[in-house]
Amino acid sequence: MMNPVQPKPCTILDVHKESAHEWTFRVATDAKVAHGQFMQLSIPKIGECPISVSAQGEGWLEFTIRNVGKVTNVIFEKTAGDTLFLRGPYGKGWPTDAFAGKHLVVITGGTGLAPVRSLLNMCCAQPDFAVDVHLISGFKNEEGIVFQKELEQWKDAFHTIYTLDNDTKEGWRTGMVTAFVKEIPWDSFEDNYAVAVVGPPPMMKFTGLELLKNGMDSEKIWMSFERKMSCAVGKCGHCRIDETYVCLDGPVFPYVVARDLVD
Repeated sequence: MMNPVQPKPCTILDVHKESAHEWTFRVATDAKVAHGQFMQLSIPKIGECPISVSAQGEGWLEFTIRNVGKVTNVIFEKTAGDTLFLRGPYGKGWPTDAFAGKHLVVITGGTGLAPVRSLLNMCCAQPDFAVDVHLISGFKNEEGIVFQKELEQWKDAFHTIYTLDNDTKEGWRTGMVTAFVKEIPWDSFEDNYAVAVVGPPPMMKFTGLELLKNGMDSEKIWMSFERKMSCAVGKCGHCRIDETYVCLDGPVFPYVVARDLVD
């Protein structure tokens, strides 16, 4: 039997700088991952960290990582040809069956775009998957924008609103993503819609409230709630909130569950 917590050595195929603090690592692996699941990335004698899969293809996965700690510091020293250890995938991803054939609305904040990137790429490659896709994607400032090439490609495939919290940029709006929820043509969806939200916890909290304010059904909203995941198999208890284990029951949750996940 396969050991579910045994890391496997994998070769880094490419490293791409997304922004000042986020880099994307393409790693060779045959792991089959559902959109929204995560893997554990590790460096022997240093540690490991949970990272969502931001893109996937035949024989490879991509991870978009922010340099914020001792493990990611060492990962950022790696280049193409070096080895990175992976285990997984883990958790529950986006409910693609519930999204199929719907008006799909995706709202992201900052690097929260990463956990939904592979889903958006699938929608782009399979235009019949959803009726249409509405994407609101916000960043703190221009220096923090990630996946710039795909953001341009998605303009042609989706209905897009790109915004910066305070900065100005040609072709972009200014303001929090919550300010643009009301611009989605909800009334035209005839109740046939689904919403995916991912970003920092405050952004998700207020986006959820704004969706409810605009009359959205709470049971048609999903959120990716990545929080303190460690072992990834429900044994260590670090990510436990009451009876919920984020690593097992999430990281993607229905909003009716996610809204109560408070420490």
